[in-house]
Formats: sequence, structure tokens, C-alpha cells
Amino acid sequence: MCAGDIKIVNLGEMAFICLYNRCLAIFLICIAFGYTSSSDLEIKVNPPEDFEIVDPGYLGFLYLQWQPPVSLENFKACAVEYELKFRSIGGGRWKTVITKNLRYKYGFDLNKGIEAKIHTLLPKQCTNGSEVRSLWSEATYWMPEQGNLETKIKDMDCIYYNWQNLLCSWEPGKGVHFDANYYLFYWYEGLDHALQCTDYIKANGKNVGCRFPQLESPDYKDFYVCVNGSSESKSIRSSYFIFQLQNIVKPLPPDYLSINVKNLLEVNLQWSIPRGSIPAKCFIYEIEFTEGDIAWVTTTFDNEMCIMRTSNGSHELCFSTRSKVNIYCADDGIWSEWSNEKCWKGETWKETLSFFVIPFSVVSLCILLTTCLVLYKQKSVLKMIFHAKKETFPH
Repeated sequence: MCAGDIKIVNLGEMAFICLYNRCLAIFLICIAFGYTSSSDLEIKVNPPEDFEIVDPGYLGFLYLQWQPPVSLENFKACAVEYELKFRSIGGGRWKTVITKNLRYKYGFDLNKGIEAKIHTLLPKQCTNGSEVRSLWSEATYWMPEQGNLETKIKDMDCIYYNWQNLLCSWEPGKGVHFDANYYLFYWYEGLDHALQCTDYIKANGKNVGCRFPQLESPDYKDFYVCVNGSSESKSIRSSYFIFQLQNIVKPLPPDYLSINVKNLLEVNLQWSIPRGSIPAKCFIYEIEFTEGDIAWVTTTFDNEMCIMRTSNGSHELCFSTRSKVNIYCADDGIWSEWSNEKCWKGETWKETLSFFVIPFSVVSLCILLTTCLVLYKQKSVLKMIFHAKKETFPH
């Protein structure tokens, strides 16, 4: 009886274990099937098509352009975006742009190669709450390198005089043949195509600089320059530059200075705003002031300054000033030449009058008045004595 009962209990436990194992197996199969199904339904998008870097001939101002990816029919209602990254090859950080357009324009240094990559972005509202990115599509661009590196020009220097006249100069490269010559081309937004310099600066018959014509509104735009060369004996490497013209402005110095000494201690310095088209608010000034053996330099945004003399014994004060475009109108600038020096020379006789003659005169006046008073009293006494004698000895 007891043995039979035990057997029944063991069979029940075995049945329960088998049922548990079956359920666990079915559960795992369902999970696996569900995972596979969700993977099969994962949203994907292709990268942009025909991604390329195009040079329109603007000396470094390039177009990065592409076409929409294929198979976008299911996302016509979505605002598809593109994440674009680019940099100079070996140039460090990537610059990132998010755009809905199919073209992006940017200025590059063509002395280096350019690399770029782009992928498609699907916003969260089109993908059940998670942003979807495609694989990257990549492109590179190099200017053909002709000629040895040493044939490039050296020491390129461009100055925008008084925000009106642009002049660039350079030194020829090394190892170039006697028949070699250099030519400058430039472009900025607003021109239909790159232009060549029409007024070269020459040395020994070779082009070593360019005087530019009056430029039409190039300020606050990238100004692209290429200097290439030609020679029958060997190729010459081209050089590329990008300038912001307002950052290379060299203004004129102030041409009128005045100095006024008040009370022998307070000094007022004034100077004229430099001539030209640069607004008065765009200047910063550097002032060099000397008093005897003491000299110091300071800066100001105003065209006047009030200072205190450091020594009453100095008989000469001098100052000069120069100007530059300030940080409110440009990121950088070039100091003008120093103005002619303006000096104040103290007149010795006036200082002597102030420190010696006047006090002496006051003392002398006091002595004179005292003497006159004494003489007046003596005269009165003498007059009294005379009258007394006259009464004593009448005629």
C-alpha cells in the first residue's frame, strides 16, 4: 500500500517536470522567432548617391554635392536629412554640417587634399522613435601637383591699404629657370570667374607682386588667390591663399596732433581720425608718450586722452600715435605707421615767473608798502616837530 502510493507520487512529479521543460522550450523558441522577426523588420536606409567634390574654378571654393539615396519611396512623408563631414587631409577635426539640401559650398585650402563623407538621416518620427543612419559615402579631392615644392613662391604678403587699395607681393621660388615667371589669379563671391592681375609689380623683368584694381564689395568675404608659374624648362608648383580682406587692413596714421598742458600737471592729448573710408568707430590707437627720460605706451578707442604729468621738472613732453582696425570691425589688422611726433616745450621764463618772480614780487610789494608806511609815519612825526618848534620860537 505504502509502496504503491510512493510510485504514484513519483510519476506525477515526472509529468510536471516534462510539462515544464516543454513550456520552457516553446518559450525560448518564441523569443528566438520574435527576435528574428524584428530583425527582419529593422528599418534601413541607403547612403546618398553620386557623392562628389566639384571644383568650379574658383581657386578653392568647392561644391560638395550628391543625389538622394535609392529606395526612399517608403519615406516620402519624412524630411530626410544628410550629415556631411569634411576636412583637409591631415587637418585634424572634421567640420560637421546637417542639411536637407543636395549641395554644400565651402572654401578649402587647395595646397592640401580634401576628404569628405556623408550619410542619410531618417528622423525619429519616421522610424518609431529611433534615428536611423545609413552607411557613409566618401569622396576625396586633390589638385594635380606639378613641379617641385621648392618652385612655389615664398613670403606671400598682402596688405589692404586704408581699406581701399590691395597690394600683394612675393619672392620667387628656389631653383627656377631664368625664363620662369609667376602669374596671380583671384576670385571672391560676386565675380563670375577668376580674374588675372592686370597690374604686376616687377623686379628684373619678373612678376613679384600685384596691384589690384578697385574691388567691388569684397569685404567680409573670402578672397581667394592663386599664384602659378610657367617655364619651358621645368614645371612650377602653384600656391593657394584665402584672405579676409578686413583682417589685413593697414590704415593711415593720424595726421594732426595737439598737446595742451593745464595747470602744469594735467595734459590733454588729441589727434585727428585717419583719413579714408574707414569708419571712426573701427579704430583703435596706440600712443607713445615721453616725458624727459620716462616713456610709456598705451592704447585707446578714442582720439583723445587726458593724463597727468609724472614730473613738474620736465620742460618737454612728446607723443606720437598710430592706428589699427579694432576688434569690432575685424578679427585682426595691421598697425599703421607712426604719426609725426608732437612736442610741448615748457617756456622757462613762464615757469620762472610762476615759481620765482611772482612770489618775489609779492614779497617786494609787501616790503614797499611797509617802507611807505614807515616813511609816512616819519613824515608825520617830522611835521609835528616842525610845528612845535615854530610855536616855541615865533618870529
